[in-house]
Amino acid sequence: MSIEVHRDAWGVPHVKADDPLGLARAQGYVTALDRAWQLEVERHRSRGTTAAFLGPGAVDWDVFARRARLDDTARRCHASLSPGTARWLAAYVDGVNAGLARGAARAPEFAATGLAPGRWEPWTPLGVWLATHILFAGFPAKLWREEVARVLGDAAVELFATDGPGTAGSNGWLLSGARTATGAALLAGDPHRFIEDPGVYQQIRLSCPEYDVLGLAVPGVPGLGHFGHAGAVAWGITNAMADYQDLYRERLRRTADGVEALGPDGWRPASAHTETVEVAGGAPVSVEVVETERGPVVVDGNGIEALSLRYPPRVTGESGFEALPALLAARTVGDVDRAFDAWVEPVNVVLAADTSGGLLHRVAGRVPVRHRDNRLRVVPAWEAGHAWRGWHEMPRAVVGEVAVMANARGIAGELGVEFAPPYRAERIGALLAGARAATVADMAAVHRDTRLPSAGPLLGLLGTLDDLGAAAAGLRDRLLAWDRTMEPDSADAAAYAALRSGVVRRLAAHPAFAELADPPAYPSVLRPWLSLTARVAYAVESLLTADLLPAADRTALVRAALEEAAAAPAAVWGATHRLAPWQALPDGDDARWPALPGDHDCVMSASSVPGLTDRAARASAARWVWDLADRQNSAWIVPFGASGVPGDPHRRDQLPLWLRGGLAPVVTDWNRLREEHHDGL
Repeated sequence: MSIEVHRDAWGVPHVKADDPLGLARAQGYVTALDRAWQLEVERHRSRGTTAAFLGPGAVDWDVFARRARLDDTARRCHASLSPGTARWLAAYVDGVNAGLARGAARAPEFAATGLAPGRWEPWTPLGVWLATHILFAGFPAKLWREEVARVLGDAAVELFATDGPGTAGSNGWLLSGARTATGAALLAGDPHRFIEDPGVYQQIRLSCPEYDVLGLAVPGVPGLGHFGHAGAVAWGITNAMADYQDLYRERLRRTADGVEALGPDGWRPASAHTETVEVAGGAPVSVEVVETERGPVVVDGNGIEALSLRYPPRVTGESGFEALPALLAARTVGDVDRAFDAWVEPVNVVLAADTSGGLLHRVAGRVPVRHRDNRLRVVPAWEAGHAWRGWHEMPRAVVGEVAVMANARGIAGELGVEFAPPYRAERIGALLAGARAATVADMAAVHRDTRLPSAGPLLGLLGTLDDLGAAAAGLRDRLLAWDRTMEPDSADAAAYAALRSGVVRRLAAHPAFAELADPPAYPSVLRPWLSLTARVAYAVESLLTADLLPAADRTALVRAALEEAAAAPAAVWGATHRLAPWQALPDGDDARWPALPGDHDCVMSASSVPGLTDRAARASAARWVWDLADRQNSAWIVPFGASGVPGDPHRRDQLPLWLRGGLAPVVTDWNRLREEHHDGL
């Protein structure tokens, strides 16, 4: 078996093998070399065993992972794979196991935590995928909507129906050949995820006689399921914002035979067993794992109601992994389309184009058909009418010369509840409207746009204020003349952000919302969706323009926030709007994280939580532009680098370029790459 690993100037691996199985093994091997610590953290997250080496702070996740039965679901999904996909997945796992010890020897985190590299099982990549995406659809938002309806009434729920603090989003767009300089399509996009260090995407190229594909892989998962360019065809995705997970309110009772749950047909047996979460530096935690006919009980009812979670892979035993090898082999948009027919979760919007002029715009995944209340709220398990009744047909759209996807209510509107406001989608559309001979450089410029359209409602209220102090009046006039760009060196952007945060804090403190400030004691994994201040921050435009609060109250709180911001010391946006990545093992050097351009509703999205912090935990986890005329004209970037190893020259070499909104060139000429030799292959 001949396997080669080459690297470009950024350390990106370009892997070559004699056949797809050898290539899958090589992908696993090189990922283990570059990302051993990250891989092992993700393996343990999927099994609910991270507290054993990360300590008490990881217990809540481990308890949730056990109760949600992520590892068991991964095993079920593996058992249902076709033989060909199972062999391909096994080859990747073999590669990970072959490279893990060598990769771990390069990663000081193992010694720091006392963790020894373990062994990956055939289903581990499925578990990694499930753990990465179990909260992706935001089922905890149903807990928030329950509280809003209880306190403010059903009509108020719609005011908060926007992408919340725990949501992942994306931009994506496509220009047909009629709008480009070459006559071939251009695709571009960037996934907005919580930034992790090392990054959640891995740039890689996979080449064998059957195919030659480059793109962005999820470390621990083979293939290129989200973003790929195969030369003749390219694709990308965004979060469709679909609702495909349900929460059921359960009534449980103990009997001599175990646990029973009340369903539409009466009391029925529920499975129950106990597991132990080991904790470094702490006492072990005993977890009762209960599963009803609806699904695993993720909230145990200790002091609050028991809640079960129903999610497609647990119900069907299907993971969507059949799509992954099919995507690598795709040559046309028809091939991509057929591959995505097997997709399960997360539910995504797909854009694709090929060199023959084919274009694709569709939703991919599994969304159950059920009562509308299931989407909106927690539903009672014992009432008839809340069962799943099959699957929605995935929507499609005809692509003209331009297609944009940015998590707004659009092609997937019938499948979800909470969507992003239309600001990013409309801004991208406006930037592309005049494109007639677009190039990769033009697409990169769209990525860099920092205009904040969502500032409009608050600035509109400023224009109505009078009888202000001199400083406040001066700030009002400055902000009304501001160009609305969120650049790090902008004092006006900082002043607007300070004003917005003051408004959010005052809205959250309004007596009308008092009961929402103290939600039920749900597990900490679910609490970000129930933060009153965070929820107000993401819905501030709606709350300022709706009649939920008296107009006089809204005007008064904006006035008070303006006076406060005017009295604050002068600053620039980058002084407080700094990167805040998640690290499994924080290195303690928080001061080195740099300033960021952009804001939540900018095309160059970098999300903070106004009213709580200006630090940005969510931003572009990658940016990419795929050129169908010549793949080597394509470009990409990730926040840190190709390597996850501290001290490696490619650990964070892409960060300066990423911060500026720049892109690194894609290199496909093997003669411009440096070959590595690995005995383990």
